[in-house]
Amino acid sequence: MFTAARSARWLIPVVLLIAWLGIGGGLGPYAGKLGEVATNDQAAFLPQNAESTQVIDAQKAFQQNETLPAVLVWTASDEGGAVSGTQRAEATRALESLSGTEGVVGRPSPALPSEDGMALQGVVQLSPDLGEKLPEVLERIGKAGDSVAGTSAQVAGPAASQADLSDAFAGIDGLLLAVALGTVLVILLLVYRSVLLPFVIIIGAVFALGLACAIVYALADHDIVRVDGQVQGILSILVIGAATDYALLLTARFREELAVHGDRFAAMRAALRESFGPITASAATVALGLLALLLSDLTNNRALGPVGAIGIVCAVLSALTFLPAVLVLLGRKAYWPAKPRTAEDKTGGHGVWSRVASLVDRAPRKVWAVTLAALVACAAFAPTLTSKGVPLDEIFVNDAPSVSAQKTLGEHFPGGSGNPAVIIAAADRLKEVSAAATRTDGVASAAPVTDSGRPGGGAPLVVDGRVRIDATLADAADSDAAKSAVAALREAVHAVPEADALVGGYTAQQYDTQRTAADDRSLIVPVVLAIILVILVFLLRSLLMPVLLVVTVALNFMATLGISSLVFTHVFGFSGTDSSVPLYGFVFLVALGVDYNIFLMSRVREESLRHGTREGILRGLTATGGVITSAGVVLAATFAALGIIPLAFLVQIAFIVAFGVLLDTLVVRSLLVPALVRDIGPRAWWPGALSREDAAVKPKADAGAGTA
Repeated sequence: MFTAARSARWLIPVVLLIAWLGIGGGLGPYAGKLGEVATNDQAAFLPQNAESTQVIDAQKAFQQNETLPAVLVWTASDEGGAVSGTQRAEATRALESLSGTEGVVGRPSPALPSEDGMALQGVVQLSPDLGEKLPEVLERIGKAGDSVAGTSAQVAGPAASQADLSDAFAGIDGLLLAVALGTVLVILLLVYRSVLLPFVIIIGAVFALGLACAIVYALADHDIVRVDGQVQGILSILVIGAATDYALLLTARFREELAVHGDRFAAMRAALRESFGPITASAATVALGLLALLLSDLTNNRALGPVGAIGIVCAVLSALTFLPAVLVLLGRKAYWPAKPRTAEDKTGGHGVWSRVASLVDRAPRKVWAVTLAALVACAAFAPTLTSKGVPLDEIFVNDAPSVSAQKTLGEHFPGGSGNPAVIIAAADRLKEVSAAATRTDGVASAAPVTDSGRPGGGAPLVVDGRVRIDATLADAADSDAAKSAVAALREAVHAVPEADALVGGYTAQQYDTQRTAADDRSLIVPVVLAIILVILVFLLRSLLMPVLLVVTVALNFMATLGISSLVFTHVFGFSGTDSSVPLYGFVFLVALGVDYNIFLMSRVREESLRHGTREGILRGLTATGGVITSAGVVLAATFAALGIIPLAFLVQIAFIVAFGVLLDTLVVRSLLVPALVRDIGPRAWWPGALSREDAAVKPKADAGAGTA
């Protein structure tokens, strides 16, 4: 019977390992297939209830086929020279030669000269479902433009921007994953000096990612969730970072317990018993924080919510099943050539954290006062971070062709050329609406779309008693002036009686997104904070301590925004951030920042129950300092990997999360929180039993606290 019992306890880890090998082998390829169900069509991610979104639906009736415009712009090869009538005729013929070719819908417009006579432009309508063929079609359009002698041709417009966006995300599956995993592996090898353990952790993270991607793939394929390149990239980073963090916490505790118990099964039972609560609570804060994004009116925010939550669930599932199984099977060999040691052992890095704990113990008030002052000083710059959207010329970090083409277009034509404001109104109020639009400051011209499919040059196209009017804005479509013009334009056309006018288009979409993002922050931020607070109350069995932790991570977020504002402006040269960046940064940074405080304070509570608050703080900080710092460095490095994608949005998210995690790990969790709790004393656990510890803990508990 004894032999049977010994054999039976090996069965569970073996079965778990086989199951995860099956998951990894069967579902792993989905990590590279998620792009098949992803879309980079930004129109699919606009505010659901915004006026500009209603216009998108309404204007479909005015097109036989939905199209994606490409704008050819010519300038004279001699800088500062004018284009001739002959060149204009050649440009028109070049445009006509594209009619009927693959991907081109209808007849392109003729070449139209700019008011300064130094440029020409023509619009080619493309099929929106070209997919991977879009770059090939744009190349053909560019070659047609190059056929006009004595000119330089560029391709601008939404089609060119979409092609550059797709190019930015090309290879995201392999490149981003390789960079993130390679970075994590190097850090783990350097920190743990173990041969097997880093690879075990990496494999667990990859298995979790494969499972998450397979679930998301199935949901996206059935249109239950939406995935774009940004969501796809964040999912990969989130799963790898979270799975690694949870794995580090469990492996560190298992190493301690091995030194105490000797028996691998007893050590794993103890490690899981003490780690399960902090790990699941940490995962819950992130997953529920992400699900709070479902309250957003921005579709891309709602898309990230469930996708990210699925990733977190898969990460914690791997950490609590695959990893324990492998660690039990390997035993001490998992840490070879390093040896398991207890939390009291001051070798291998614990000596550093013992000195940090001693500093906190000697002068807690000075420590928290200095760190608090530094964080507040950084947070003072947070209001300078503008989140009005990223201009077109800053969307791509590198020099994208569509950006330089749009810049050329804006130099010679009204700033809104190629991106008009679209007005849908009652046909019997066409003249009044057109007149109101033309009189609006910031509007260069306004003309109804005709039966030829273009503004001007025919009878207005009437569909179901409504007309479409294209209003060209005087300023660049992504500028603050253009957004102000859209607001004024809406006010003007809404005032026309019985016109039922709606104003949409690119600028209106940016304006609506900006306003919606501000509303989302006002709603979602308090919800996320409330979710985190409730979880902390249940985990720590206290009210004051959770409030303290939430306030400190919120301060860390504000300090990070302050530093980000300075770095974005003076280092990266950004004029602002995407409207969603502050909300994404908040959800990731606050939820993940609470993770490290959960890891620390759950251990502090465990030690305080045995030794009192003072020694509990010092023992908890000493025991968890190394592993939490390692976890923070790993997570910061994985999010920093997003910076390889040349998009301002992801570069900004990468910096905010990476810097914020390091600030939280090295300052807030290591100094501010322990010093505050040390200074407050047992009252920090109010109203829990620990707040009355003098009656429950032996007096000798504080003896030797300074050397814990």
